[in-house]
Amino acid sequence: MPQPRKIYLLDPRQLSPETIAVAFAKTSRSPQSFQEIADELSDEKSADFHEKWVVGYGHSSVAEHAVLHIALENVSRLSIECIESNRLASYTEKSSRYQVWDQDHFYVPPELASHPLEKGYIAINQRLFDHYQLAFEKVGEYLKSNQPQQESESERAYSQRLRTCCADVCRYYLPASALANVGMTINARALEHAITKLLSHPLIEVQTIGREVKAESQKIVPTLVKYAKENLYLKSYEDIMYPLAKDEKLSIEKDNDWFKCVNCDPDGETRILAALLFRFGEKSYDHAIGKVKAFESGQKKEMVSNLLGPFGEHDIPLRELEYASFNFEVMLDQGAYFELKRHRMMTQTPQALTARLGYAIPALLDEAGVLPLFNADMADVIEFYEKLNDLNPHIASYIVPNAFNRRVLIQMNLRSALHFINLRSASNAHFAIRRVAMRMAEEISQRYPVFANYFTPAYNETWQSLSSQSFYSLS
Repeated sequence: MPQPRKIYLLDPRQLSPETIAVAFAKTSRSPQSFQEIADELSDEKSADFHEKWVVGYGHSSVAEHAVLHIALENVSRLSIECIESNRLASYTEKSSRYQVWDQDHFYVPPELASHPLEKGYIAINQRLFDHYQLAFEKVGEYLKSNQPQQESESERAYSQRLRTCCADVCRYYLPASALANVGMTINARALEHAITKLLSHPLIEVQTIGREVKAESQKIVPTLVKYAKENLYLKSYEDIMYPLAKDEKLSIEKDNDWFKCVNCDPDGETRILAALLFRFGEKSYDHAIGKVKAFESGQKKEMVSNLLGPFGEHDIPLRELEYASFNFEVMLDQGAYFELKRHRMMTQTPQALTARLGYAIPALLDEAGVLPLFNADMADVIEFYEKLNDLNPHIASYIVPNAFNRRVLIQMNLRSALHFINLRSASNAHFAIRRVAMRMAEEISQRYPVFANYFTPAYNETWQSLSSQSFYSLS
């Protein structure tokens, strides 16, 4: 007689992550239930299992069943870029849109200890944080006099609306040295690689974070991450490529167009529709390709309508949209990049954060009378950045504020693009990332007209209108 279905949790309050991983791993060869397997295990037996099978024989997938929740506090936003560079993990970080940074809440790299530039580094950070607070006050006063409370708006809602608006523009002052908190949920297999990347990073702060993450993780997964160490391959390719890529002209090059589609699959529409026919049919993919090529435009639009027409706000589209891909080269401000980097179901190659590609200025800073001070501060950053860069280009990035532009190469498929555009073109998204999402929607719509209707925001706004209305200057 068939056994009754059972679905239950293995309680992490009673079992260690390594024991849960072993219980799941043993089911491939044991007829026992998960709970029966777990009842026979101890932490010592689990460690022996992992030492033999995961470490010794390379069955690393077992480590994916051990999940850790790691809290990292008071780490620089520059170090967060390495911390959050792992695709198979989940992160939540302190938001520059909804929180206000305290004065002197910045990181001083040990590379500068007792160096003549240390005092200048501290002074310029203090000035940026002081003027961040000052800008917050001035923008708030300007908004109160120009955006009165609405009749149906409570005092609390009005205050929060103005505070968010202030944060959205004043965050352009915050440097990459600003300290933040990050919560990370990650499995032990991905964590081992994450620790390896941290330990192999050129910044002392990041290396130290790597050692501390490893030490804390070993308290509950003593076996699965204990062999994570500095990786010479990760360190050597930077030593080789950095001098080769750092041509003087390349390092200061600025393009007129901030968003370029550098590669687009010309048969993307056909590939997606053929994949749909293949999935629900019984013939070969070549046959499906031929069938789609024979379709009239109306037939293709009908297929897309059936695919995306019923698509709701919280729905996830079919994976067949992944058969079309793009490469975009984007120049966006560092604040917007911090939102872009959260989209890990794509490939991103950012260049180093520098002060050499100009900086964006929100229109409100000009309207509130902050612009002369802001420009003077950014000019000082540019000058001091070059001094730091001559000493160490990695630590020079610490003083670069969110305002400065950064160049990123992106590879993504149409499914990922649809998610990004829907989320980041929403009215509650920051205006800098909305501009990126809307430009991306325009580029995709031009190349894939059959899908164009599904990449158009529901309200009357364009990337051009955002550029002119939300920004005083973009470079």
